[in-house]
Amino acid sequence: MALLLIVPIGEEGKPLKKCYFHPNIILSLALGRFGEPVKRNDKEHLYGGLILLLAVALCRSIFCWILHREGGLFMISVKDRVFRLDTVETTYLFRVTKYGHLEHIYYGPRLAPGEEAPVLAQKNVVPLGNSVVYDESDELYCLDQMYLEWSDNGRGDYRQSPTELKMPDGTFVSDFVYASYQVVEGSVPMDTLPSAYGGDQTLVVTLRDTTVPVTLTLYYTVFAQANVITRRSVLTNESTAPLVIRRLMSMMVDLPDENFHLYTLDGDWIKEAHLHGRPVTYGMFTNASNTGASSNRHNPAFMLAAAATTEEHGNVYGFNLVYSGNHASYIEKSRRDIIRVATGINPHCFEWTLEEGASFETPEAVLTFSNQGFNGMSQNMHYFVNEHIVRGHWQKRERPILVNSWEAFYFDYDEGKLLQLAKKAKELGIELFVLDDGWFGQRNSDKAGLGDYTVNRKKFPRGMKAFADQVRKLGLAFGIWIEPEMVNPDSDLYRQHPEWVVRHPKKKPVLGRNQLVLDLCRKEVRDYIVDQVGRILDEAEVTYVKWDMNRAIAEACSGVLAHQGEFYHRYMVGLYEVLTRIFQPRPHILLESCASGGNRFDLGMLCFSPQIWASDNTDPVTRLKIQGGLSYFYPLSTMGAHVAQSPSAQTLRVTPLATRFNVACFGCFGYELDLRHLTPEEKKEVKEQIAFYKKYRRVFQYGTFSRLPATKDNKVLWQCVSADKNTAVVGFFQILVAPAETDDRLRVTGLNAGEYVVRTRPQRLALSRFGGLVNHISPVTLNPEGLILHQVNRYYSLPDCVEEYRCSAAALRAGIPLNNQFTGIAYNENVRMLGDFGSNLYIVEKVNAEYTEEGEDE
Repeated sequence: MALLLIVPIGEEGKPLKKCYFHPNIILSLALGRFGEPVKRNDKEHLYGGLILLLAVALCRSIFCWILHREGGLFMISVKDRVFRLDTVETTYLFRVTKYGHLEHIYYGPRLAPGEEAPVLAQKNVVPLGNSVVYDESDELYCLDQMYLEWSDNGRGDYRQSPTELKMPDGTFVSDFVYASYQVVEGSVPMDTLPSAYGGDQTLVVTLRDTTVPVTLTLYYTVFAQANVITRRSVLTNESTAPLVIRRLMSMMVDLPDENFHLYTLDGDWIKEAHLHGRPVTYGMFTNASNTGASSNRHNPAFMLAAAATTEEHGNVYGFNLVYSGNHASYIEKSRRDIIRVATGINPHCFEWTLEEGASFETPEAVLTFSNQGFNGMSQNMHYFVNEHIVRGHWQKRERPILVNSWEAFYFDYDEGKLLQLAKKAKELGIELFVLDDGWFGQRNSDKAGLGDYTVNRKKFPRGMKAFADQVRKLGLAFGIWIEPEMVNPDSDLYRQHPEWVVRHPKKKPVLGRNQLVLDLCRKEVRDYIVDQVGRILDEAEVTYVKWDMNRAIAEACSGVLAHQGEFYHRYMVGLYEVLTRIFQPRPHILLESCASGGNRFDLGMLCFSPQIWASDNTDPVTRLKIQGGLSYFYPLSTMGAHVAQSPSAQTLRVTPLATRFNVACFGCFGYELDLRHLTPEEKKEVKEQIAFYKKYRRVFQYGTFSRLPATKDNKVLWQCVSADKNTAVVGFFQILVAPAETDDRLRVTGLNAGEYVVRTRPQRLALSRFGGLVNHISPVTLNPEGLILHQVNRYYSLPDCVEEYRCSAAALRAGIPLNNQFTGIAYNENVRMLGDFGSNLYIVEKVNAEYTEEGEDE
């Protein structure tokens, strides 16, 4: 075996588990416990880590030599111009044809060593009618019917090309053929864009045009443990004449059809990331955004799944893009039933001129495959995001429980109101206080003040630091909301610098939410934002920032650009620069990105912000679809999710406090309501919720998440399993109740063999939920709208059904029956009272196994 066998030793010299690791993973273990930083006072671990570090260099050399000798147990091997990229569970295979094109051969479950490429490659033995051959000497070589890694215009392939280039010779004909390759250890960082890090190996394939001095470089990076391969392209003009890029995708691949269905995340404001599927039929489908952001309309992530795929079975290909701007993906089914997939920057209003010696790099595309259904694909993506996208101080750290002031006060607050909220938050066990919009300039509504990051002295007479100090004195960390990319026309900044906004030089500007977009193509604008934001963060000693962006870009014009077709991309490069300059020197700050909710929920932003506000909609029923949709590609550790008031400010839906919590805890958890107005009974419940979340926080944020198949249309089931596979938390959610609900079953997967205790998290049933029905059990008749029942509801609630079972992991995999739901006849303490929008959390813990989480904060 070309893997290193590592047996980590725990306390009292007991082996923890047997592990086969790539040396890069050993290196990360040497630096800290499973991704956590080494504590300065942890001398034993530090010394052990230093010794292990010294051994890693030798181990790595031996390991890589064995890999190459055996043809590459993991990662990349090259033989006879056939390129093989292996992860733990997948193989990606392509080769160079006799004419120099890259032919895609295979992407799927891991192949045995030495598998012959010709056996797996497409077999063309007779010419096809109505085809254009690449070379008259070979009537079988037709690019239009081949599986390719890259394809150009003007060579007989009529499918969508990943390029549209006006070449230095003035034509749109390009023909990039193989020149050379190189295998590089690790990832290759990008010059202008964020990218994944910590890859195992990178294959660099160089292609050159057959007649014009233009080079196309393709990068393939293998992330073995994540079962992910990333791809990107770089175009370099070596001609003295300019080259104009109108379309240059990050990657392209042709796959054999498996009666695929395409799944995308689509929506709008307050209904982001709803999963939609449709069969892939002849022609081309485009998944794209042209709003200047990755958008809530169409997320850049998508899946191709074989027709019969379920959450647990079937072949699934997942794709995503490390980019936050306009994106486009093409899924095309050809006349030959070949599925072409390409993804990258949207060519809408895009045009980029390359002068002699200049290069253009595309965003990094992410590819994964699983034959274990949607959950298998999702878990690959989750591991990849947590290990190779999120970085810095907050990588794999538990996120604090926060209270956000927005839905409590909107703009109408002062120090007194805010401190009352903060005191209530501390009493309940909350850890972080977040001051949302309204603290600066003349920001008393959304019509003024954006851009003026001076503290509003009417609201904060002693300044922001004095207020923040008071919050910290209560025992809470302090965070603020900002929207630095925007400006109101009614602001000092706009009056001083009207030229700093994105607008057409002569046409009347169009507004969104009463605001304009600042031109991040301008250096002076970027410098202003860095200076203003940095100053307030340092002055108030902020440890959390919510960075918002509340409108789309419409007029893609900049006064500093000679070529306006460069605007959208240069804006995004400017944003990444600003984020780097602000937060790289302040790694302790937890950044939560937001864009009217989930309007910019993408891998590019996650390179800077470890979590993103999933939606401005805090209604738990809608959140089941939003967080459920996002979960196909993004881990729970990246999703901001809050308990808000009922009825919902977004849907007017009335939901139990328990359900609002049960949904929100599948994410980075917090509250967004006026805690001052909670009843005594609600305060007890919230306190219990917070204590529960703290106990199982790491399971929720970093456990293995799965969407469990529901046998009824009105049910949603989620689960998180701890790293040691001895603990699980399962969410059982009911949408609309059915009359005479039939039996429900609880199914839990992914646990170690053994005996388990299953119990319901205790929760309360508010008497107000039953209205006049309480008179059926009350000894006296009460007015359901009267004062007595109102007061009783404040101080008393009914206990919801608590179930407890002992059974094996095998029984849980099969599913155990639960108590009956209320069926319209009787109530007792054993009846499950879900009704509309009811839910339960079930805790599943192994008997005689102490709950411990690797990497848990001390």
